[in-house]
Amino acid sequence: MPDRTTYLVLPGYQNSGPEHWQSRWEAAEPESFRRVVQADWDRPDPQDWVARVDAAVAGAAADGAVVLVAHSLGCIAVARWAATAPAARTSAVRGALLVAPADIDTADVPELVGFRPVALAPIPFPSVVVASSDDPWAAPERARQFARAWGARYVEPGAFGHLNSESGLGDWPEGRELLAQL
Repeated sequence: MPDRTTYLVLPGYQNSGPEHWQSRWEAAEPESFRRVVQADWDRPDPQDWVARVDAAVAGAAADGAVVLVAHSLGCIAVARWAATAPAARTSAVRGALLVAPADIDTADVPELVGFRPVALAPIPFPSVVVASSDDPWAAPERARQFARAWGARYVEPGAFGHLNSESGLGDWPEGRELLAQL
């Protein structure tokens, strides 16, 4: 297997715009960061999203190690995929940075109901959940519950909303540090 790490970028509901830290990381290192493109960002289908995660991991694993870089609904898709994927596939993943996981179980967004319930099975690779103390999509206790259930380390960087482009993170160097630790 080649000695290369591919970072699969998994945006959430409605995708990540150009000012989002995920998009900035992709733009800075397009040879290493690859977005998992979903068929429909506005009306996400959980089976399709999970299938696309699986296909992306399979494709990237042919080049070397894989690290998942998920935000919001992307985190929920990773958890669902990890709970159902065969060990041969999940073993290709070296780690996951799971930022601002959305509490889909309580979200009042009809397009997201299909992702219920949030998978709470252990994730079989090292993971870090990063959640803001004032995220409108998940209360801190719920984010900590996700981290415990998934067997992930929990990091709460302070009050940064949904840790997206509106949070003013820019290139988010603290996130890159967490990614490097995986």
